Amino acid sequence: MQLFLCKSCCDYMKPRIIVCGLSRTGYKIFRLLRQQGALVVGIHHKPIPGESAGDVIVGVLHAASTLTAAGIQQAHTLVIAGPDDELNLSIMMQARVLNPRIRIINRFFNTNLGDRLDQTVPNHLSMSVAGLAAPVFTFAALGNQAIGQIKLFKQTWPIHEEYIDENHPWLGRKLVDLWNDRSRMLIYYMPLKGEIDLVAAVLSGQELKVGDRLIVGTQPRVRSIRKSLIAKVLKVLTNLRQFKKHAESVVAMSIVLFVIVVIATLTYTSTNTNISIVDALYFAVGMITGAGGNDKVVENAPASIKLFTVFMMLVGAAVIGLLYALLNDFVLGSRFKQFWDAARVPHRHHYIVCGLSGIGIKIVQQLYASGHEVVVIERDSNNKYVNTARGVGIPVIYADASFSATLKVANLESAAAVLAVTGNDATNLEIALKAKCMTPKVPVIVHYAEPDFARMAQQVFDFEAVLSPAELAAPAFAAAALGGEILGNGITADSLWVAFATLITASHPFCGQPVKDVAMSADFVPLYLETNSQTIHGWDLLETSLSAGDVLYLTMPATRLYQLWRSAPPQLMAS
Repeated sequence: MQLFLCKSCCDYMKPRIIVCGLSRTGYKIFRLLRQQGALVVGIHHKPIPGESAGDVIVGVLHAASTLTAAGIQQAHTLVIAGPDDELNLSIMMQARVLNPRIRIINRFFNTNLGDRLDQTVPNHLSMSVAGLAAPVFTFAALGNQAIGQIKLFKQTWPIHEEYIDENHPWLGRKLVDLWNDRSRMLIYYMPLKGEIDLVAAVLSGQELKVGDRLIVGTQPRVRSIRKSLIAKVLKVLTNLRQFKKHAESVVAMSIVLFVIVVIATLTYTSTNTNISIVDALYFAVGMITGAGGNDKVVENAPASIKLFTVFMMLVGAAVIGLLYALLNDFVLGSRFKQFWDAARVPHRHHYIVCGLSGIGIKIVQQLYASGHEVVVIERDSNNKYVNTARGVGIPVIYADASFSATLKVANLESAAAVLAVTGNDATNLEIALKAKCMTPKVPVIVHYAEPDFARMAQQVFDFEAVLSPAELAAPAFAAAALGGEILGNGITADSLWVAFATLITASHPFCGQPVKDVAMSADFVPLYLETNSQTIHGWDLLETSLSAGDVLYLTMPATRLYQLWRSAPPQLMAS
């Protein structure tokens, strides 16, 4: 089923795409789509050096005249890539008025709003840069050199590249042996010599040689071990030194009150031997707290004892007032939360996330969902994500992560990794350098917004990973713009590939054919097949013939995706 199309026919069939908002992420999407041969036009609020007027329309992004000049009526897809949710919403509504059938890929920071729009607005797909980039940060912290992600079997799998050298354990192994392993997915094969697709290499018994490259998806491992309530209480008890830090004033005032009560009790018993120590204590506490007591204790006492009692009443009232105020601040204010969080900081093998930014909270949630212990360092106690983190029991330290003392409180020396993901690149570098200076053996993952500078920072400072969300998210936006709802994507040798699920119908061009035949002819790699309430993977997948109702999960070059979309748009789907 090889497709032969002339260039003019291909250009006619390619969907016309508009990318609106050529900021850091938007311009990366624009260049990536153009690199894949898509018919793409950009819209920006100011001219971009090096871009012609025909390629980039300059104007007010949400204005009807600007969208019309970009060809909104003839466009198939609009990618709204600006960082402002309110502006993106305005652009989306204006675009729908001008072209009710246009497919919209919309960038939203507010994922709840994006989900609601996806449910109510037809042909609308919201995507989050933070949501797309966070898994790669998480995989990097876990030790995987991930270059992307893919959603398979209701999990997010990290994607990495295997370079076969002289010492690689896969050297000399047949690809068919790796193909049958359910815990990994072979996605792309690049032999050093010759050109052969992955499926053909598997069927022909190809062996891996020095210089070959494989793109592989690895099934993530989820740690199911959670600490019991007793273990959590013991952790708090072993961290009582934190109580001194956060409740020192309360403890000091309590000691002062205790000393005053003891002095008063001993004074009353020493001056009147007929008074028992219990009666003296009862009167002293009642007198100092204002609750009253047995007045007979001082009724017949000398004037000096009565003056002493007056003095104790005044001092006691002041001490009690201060103690109540301090207790109120400690319990009802933030000090008790700070103590509780600090006392629950893990001792070892935990992950320190510095900065509860949009991407930071998603990293925290993913690490927690994978069964790992996490501690957050956040300077702003009013950060809107603090309650989200605390809601799942994650301790939050309110302090500046660039200070050595703060990192020591987070037990940096025994941590599994540090992730510097605040909204400020300079702050992230400062935190990363401080962490590396204190504990060089602990891996450090750094957020850096500008992709080019991220690569330079990686080379200069030799951190474990310096990642740019724009660099990580742009391929997903580009792949979604080319067609369908994408399960995963990646870039190999400047070529964008995508992973998605396609529903096999009776009219589908693949229906009735063996998977191995259509895979080689249409240039895609099958991952697995859902058929009759079961999944088929490995060698059995290649030998299976596709039937109506099957769902085939596959990867293919993005340059071929529009052809499949053109032939059967309703058949693309997401799991």
